[in-house]
Amino acid sequence: MPPPLSPFKTAVQPDWIDYNGHMNVAFYVLAFDKATDGLLDHLGLGEAYRRATNRSIYVLEAHVTYDRELTLGEPLAIDTQLIDADAKRLHFFHRMTHAEEGYLAATSELMALHVDLAGPKAAAMPQAALAALERLRAAHRVLPPPPQLGRRIALKRPA
Repeated sequence: MPPPLSPFKTAVQPDWIDYNGHMNVAFYVLAFDKATDGLLDHLGLGEAYRRATNRSIYVLEAHVTYDRELTLGEPLAIDTQLIDADAKRLHFFHRMTHAEEGYLAATSELMALHVDLAGPKAAAMPQAALAALERLRAAHRVLPPPPQLGRRIALKRPA
C-alpha cells in the first residue's frame, strides 16, 4: 500500500532503549507524536498556526498497539491515514514499520480536537484547514481500514 502522506522517518535513539534492550513504550508514543506534527503541518494546523492564531489541536484519546520490537539504531517509518474529520475533530491512524525490513512494529489511533486556547474551548477549524482535510479524506477514502482500528482493551474470559 502506498503511504497516504510522506512518512515520518527516524532511527531508534540510544536514550529510547529500556532495560529490556528494546525501544521503550514511551518513545513509540514520542515517534507517533512527531508523525502527528507532520500531519498537522500538512493541514496547516501545526506550530506556526498555533503561534499565529492561538488555536491548536489537542489529542483526546489514543490507542497504541505494540506488534514487534525495535532496537537501537533500527530505522523506522510512520505512515499516517486520515480516518475521518468534521469541523472540530480529527480521527487518524499511524502505522510504524521497520523502514528497511517492512514489518509492522506498532500502531497508534488518535482522536483530536481543534481548540481555541483563549478558552480553552473547542472551535471550528478555519476553512483552509477544512479544505485540506477534505482533500486528504478523499484521497484516503480508497484505503482499507486498518485492522487495529477501533480496538478496545478487555480481558477475555472463558464462557
